[in-house]
Amino acid sequence: MTLRPLLACLLAIWLVGCESLPRGLMEHSTEPASVVESVAHCRAELPSFTDEACLLREWVDFGLASQRGDRAWRDAMLKRLEGEEAERRLARAVALSWGSHRQWVLASELYKADLSAAPVTLQPLLRYWLNELERRRAMLGRLNAARSSQVDSEARITALEEEKAALAEKLEALTAIERSINLRQQNEE
Repeated sequence: MTLRPLLACLLAIWLVGCESLPRGLMEHSTEPASVVESVAHCRAELPSFTDEACLLREWVDFGLASQRGDRAWRDAMLKRLEGEEAERRLARAVALSWGSHRQWVLASELYKADLSAAPVTLQPLLRYWLNELERRRAMLGRLNAARSSQVDSEARITALEEEKAALAEKLEALTAIERSINLRQQNEE
C-alpha cells in the first residue's frame, strides 16, 4: 500500500516532465549546474551547430516545429534556410522531411550529403530522422505499387469484360446465322 503514492508521484512526474520538478530537485542532477542553466537559454528559432549545450534541444525543437508546421510555415522557413552551409542544408532536410512526398527525395539527398558534417553528438538524431524518412518513402512506394497493381487489375478486368461482351455479340450473330441456315434447310425439305 505504501508503494501506491510513490508510483502515483512517479507517474505524474513522467507524464508532466522534468520541467515541473521543483528547482531543488534539478540541482541534484548529474549535469553540472552551469550546463543545466545554459540549457535554459536554448530557444533559437533556427538550429545551428554553434552552441554545444543547446545542440540537441534546438534541433529537436526545430524537428517538432517542422512536423507541426503547415505548408506556409515550411515555405517561409525554407527561404530563411537558404545557403550552402551544412547546418542550413540539414535544417532544410528536417523541414522538407515533413513536406510533400516530392520534397522527401530532396530531404533524403540533403541528409545523406551533409550528415557527416554535423557534430558527432547530433549525428545519431539526424541519422534516426533520415531512417524514419526512408521508411516513410518505402511505405509510400509499396502503397503506390499496390495501387498501381490494383489499377492494372481493374484495367485487365475491364478489358476482359469488354472482350467477353464482344465475344457474346459474335456468338449471338453466329447463333442467328445458324438458325437462319436451319430454317432454310427446313423450308427446302
